[in-house]
Amino acid sequence: MTQTYNIFGRKVGSHYLAMLTLGTIFGTSYAFSRGGNKTPASPPINASSSDEADFIKKFLESAEEDQKKEAPAKH
Repeated sequence: MTQTYNIFGRKVGSHYLAMLTLGTIFGTSYAFSRGGNKTPASPPINASSSDEADFIKKFLESAEEDQKKEAPAKH
């Protein structure tokens, strides 16, 4: 026999309360650790023309590629 508690007029076993508690803890921690929308860390490009915006995007991409090439390999 298990310990029973009277909750809302019904007898509930302690093992059901333990499972409910653990499920709530792990379910909540899983929901909060999933992350959210991933937005880019770069600021918005405020260009006066589409040519200027394309130039800035290409420049940033080439700078990131150069930075990846120069980074030492981690083992």
